Amino acid sequence: MTQATRALIDLSALQHNLRRVRELAPASRVMAIIKADAYGHGGVRVARALADADGFGVARLEEAIALREAGIRQPITLLAGFLEADELPAIAQHRLSAVVHHMGQIDILEHMPPPSPISVWLKIDSGMHRLGFAPDQARAAWQRLRACAGVADIRLMTHLANADERGDGATARQVACFNEAVAGLPGERAIANSAGIVAWPDSRRDWVRPGIMLYGVSPFPATTGAQEGLRPAMTLHSRLIAVHALRKGDAVGYGGAWVCPQAMPVGVVAIGYGDGYPRHAAPGTPVLVNGARAPLIGRVSMDMLCVDLRAQPDARIGDPVVLWGADLPVEEIARHAGAIPYELLCGVARRVQSVAVESGAVEDVRGAR
Repeated sequence: MTQATRALIDLSALQHNLRRVRELAPASRVMAIIKADAYGHGGVRVARALADADGFGVARLEEAIALREAGIRQPITLLAGFLEADELPAIAQHRLSAVVHHMGQIDILEHMPPPSPISVWLKIDSGMHRLGFAPDQARAAWQRLRACAGVADIRLMTHLANADERGDGATARQVACFNEAVAGLPGERAIANSAGIVAWPDSRRDWVRPGIMLYGVSPFPATTGAQEGLRPAMTLHSRLIAVHALRKGDAVGYGGAWVCPQAMPVGVVAIGYGDGYPRHAAPGTPVLVNGARAPLIGRVSMDMLCVDLRAQPDARIGDPVVLWGADLPVEEIARHAGAIPYELLCGVARRVQSVAVESGAVEDVRGAR
């Protein structure tokens, strides 16, 4: 039985977005960030679709092992590194690279080295103050790593905190801080995230690390993916499961917070916060019914939400509904919900059927019944 609610993942859109990264950073290798199940798009599926990427980045060891077991052969980096020495054998066995961001990790590598040398990324805290060595510790950390028998290549990286603000001087200061901290040290460099790739050319180094832009979403709060030359990869799709003719004064949904201003048709869509649709999406948040906008009304329930069908009096049970996708940017829905696109994409629930499609199949769900 076909589920009413599905997340349709457009593989050609993913590939288009990778090409866009290469257009912006033609001299850089690309570490495609596919952590958190590829931002809700399916880690193995996305890795296979992005076979032209030079490497992948994930947050956790189990994510990397799943990719290796699926046959992914490109370099894979553990962005959070390792916490315990007992992780090192698996890191070495699966040929993974690890980010090293504090002295405790170097202590482990010195006293309990992996069975075979691993490549590491030495992370410098250039101003985000989350993970990384202070700039004045960078050289001492590099020297200790260089002396470790369990360490092969040493690469150098940092992470940008404010690159999504195009006019913010913090990014230029971070780049300058990183440059000074690692001046004279050998090793490939990586600075740019998605926002850096698009807006900060000086952050494009030997490697770039695109994340959200690979999925067709803008890394900037004021634009959409399409405006940045990207194509949304996910279409969250459902259907009408009921259509009611309600009277003026009828209350809709929990708490009766939304009241019909006149006699009107109301549609019930088979999706709710149990599927990952944001519970705090405000009345007026748009969905697409048969390809045309219809506003959400009432509160989002666990399995359902209601929409105003006054502009679509001919809508019927079974008609397609798009919650976000190419014609309804997830960035817009996030703004209505007081959220960010990352949160919405990563929050799509496992009970939602996720289906890989090509662009033509995505188009099919937008048209009329």
